[in-house]
Amino acid sequence: MIPADTEDHCRHARAGSLTRRSFTTGILGGLVAASSPAASFELSAPPREGSIRVGLTPVFLSNDLEVLDELQAYLAAAMKRDVQLVTQRTYQEVTALLVSGNLHAAWICGYPYMKFRDELELVATPVWRGRPLYQSYLIVGSGSTATTFDDCSGHVHAFSDPDSNSGYLVTKTYLAERRISEEQFFRKSLFTYGHRNVIRAVSSGLADSGSVDGYVWEIMLETEPDLVSRTRVLLKSVWHGFPPFAAPLRLKDTSVFQDIQTALLSMNSDAVGRSVLDRLRLDGFSTTSDDSYQSIAASMDIVRRLG
Repeated sequence: MIPADTEDHCRHARAGSLTRRSFTTGILGGLVAASSPAASFELSAPPREGSIRVGLTPVFLSNDLEVLDELQAYLAAAMKRDVQLVTQRTYQEVTALLVSGNLHAAWICGYPYMKFRDELELVATPVWRGRPLYQSYLIVGSGSTATTFDDCSGHVHAFSDPDSNSGYLVTKTYLAERRISEEQFFRKSLFTYGHRNVIRAVSSGLADSGSVDGYVWEIMLETEPDLVSRTRVLLKSVWHGFPPFAAPLRLKDTSVFQDIQTALLSMNSDAVGRSVLDRLRLDGFSTTSDDSYQSIAASMDIVRRLG
């Protein structure tokens, strides 16, 4: 459920403060506070000497400490190295750590990957339902009468993150194609900083509509059907490259890069790795090219030209 202080913030925030302001959540950050000191992931943790630092953003589906522990244990065993999982509340924070070299790799969104294409290298891409692809969903409440995107005009709309493809860029592209801004189209908009929180906001009526990762919506439909059944998919985007693991370009061809890539590509062959994949409902990881992310580049171009 959405933390009580978050719900209070949404109910009592002034109209101006809701528009494109942060919506205090941080699913993983909250878990850090609730976890024991031995938890294997850290928020803004200082590096341990000789460790491999792997970043996770809110694209990471599970809020289960066990899957994070398993992921850390698998990567450490597969690479025979100490591994730190480092989480941040926003995509921007993780991407900044990655580009600056303070992370060896991170699971990021395709949007920041394409924004920093000249500084990043693909490590591996998750495979979901047989393909390394996913869609953005625009969702509304289950009782909404909306049938088209234009019916969302005047809504309170929940975005995930300003650097999210599925949780922001795709909808921004719809608006750019109509030569209208989100401030003109939506009555209010807000960032929830988590795809789960977009679903929760729409499900609870805090938002009329939302932009969300279709993978997250589909998996939550399995795991939290009572919550997700109070929402409805209004619109699905074209297929985009699944949010990838990326590394700083300068690590390409190094042993660290190769070790991380091999560990991800080999997850299916290890019992702990398979457990992580099962929890995340992923088939495994594969190597892909930038071709998978050209649809995101096209959206970026449309927003740049028309937005």
